[in-house]
Amino acid sequence: MASARQARGLTFAALSVPNYRRYYAGQAVSLTGTWMQMTAQAWLVLTLTHSGTALGGIVALQTLPVLLLAPYGGVIADRVNKRRVMIALQSAMGIQALILGVLTVAGAVRVWEIGVLAVVLGLNNAFENPARQSFMLEMVGPRHLRNAVGLNSVLVNVARTIGPAVAGLLIASVGVGECFLINAGSFAAVIASLATLDRSALRPTEPTPRARGQLREGLRYVRNTRELAVPLLMMGAVGCLTYEFQVSLPVMASQGLHAGATGFGFMTAAMGVGAVVGGLLVAALGKTGLRPLALAAAAFGMAMGLATLAPTLSLELAALGFAGATSIAFMATGNSTLQLTAAPAMRGRVMALWFVAFQGSTPIGGPIVGAIMELLGPRAGLGLGAATAFAAAAFGFAALRRLPGAGAVRRRPTPELTVSG
Repeated sequence: MASARQARGLTFAALSVPNYRRYYAGQAVSLTGTWMQMTAQAWLVLTLTHSGTALGGIVALQTLPVLLLAPYGGVIADRVNKRRVMIALQSAMGIQALILGVLTVAGAVRVWEIGVLAVVLGLNNAFENPARQSFMLEMVGPRHLRNAVGLNSVLVNVARTIGPAVAGLLIASVGVGECFLINAGSFAAVIASLATLDRSALRPTEPTPRARGQLREGLRYVRNTRELAVPLLMMGAVGCLTYEFQVSLPVMASQGLHAGATGFGFMTAAMGVGAVVGGLLVAALGKTGLRPLALAAAAFGMAMGLATLAPTLSLELAALGFAGATSIAFMATGNSTLQLTAAPAMRGRVMALWFVAFQGSTPIGGPIVGAIMELLGPRAGLGLGAATAFAAAAFGFAALRRLPGAGAVRRRPTPELTVSG
């Protein structure tokens, strides 16, 4: 009993922080709506075009601003009040979802309009995500940072479990547009949570004074710090060709398994269930470093290989559950490793590059995966992801031999994580 209570305490330690609890509740509502929109948008584009390449193109439009502007978004995050920036940009995302919902419900939506709104959402993400990633430390402090990252991954994937399943049922019953409208309303929860945080309990990092060349300074810092550069390169490859589930899963559901919208929703939800398990394990164990990251990449590759070969929907759901667990282990381990390694004054820029590697590479990978599936079949997209994850793992293990100490598992915050406040 005592050991079980201790395990629960370790797993959910960051929720002892009142501000984080409030923010977590707001995010729970908003992220569910976000996953509903992502699922509905993918299905809407596929319904309108019947083209995996077109779907990849829309995903690319949504993430191209991240590739181009997120590094500068990291510079801004290091300079400004992150909470205020997040409130403004979350509000803009709610308006974007509302416009898309109204157009769809009215039957007036066109593919080019989806593309324009995808670019608008991408612009918001390019500046909001670096601020949100680096704001985590200000809420929970260095002691609970690693746990908060793991719990946030759990939350994202609980939403990924619920949101797509609800979206699939709504698409099959009342239509696609309602998913966008519900997402628009869900942003009120996270905006309210940010607006009502106890500001006296926050621990703001000392803002970086405005100066010329800060973006180049951040790039040089990462290039000269191999403990940061190697995980970023690994995520760049995996983010480009493995995390393209917005492209690969709808095509696999409709053309590979002939499972329809409901099957697509449950495939995405299966990944979410697995990711919740993986996120809870990461939150409890708290391992960081290059060796755990390379091991997670290898396991992710194995799971993606199983998903590629699964002959039936039931086996596909099991394989995707394994893929969800290993994907979140890879992502959360890399995220925590970077945050605990980066100097405080550089954290916004480092996490912006992480976001670029994770999502900003999609404008390159999305069309590639879509085209490969059209050329070689619906399973080829998942197979390419498996091969890429294995290649990233091999790169990580090779780097371990050249970076003494980089594979060490850290269980305590490093001295670099002191913050002003």
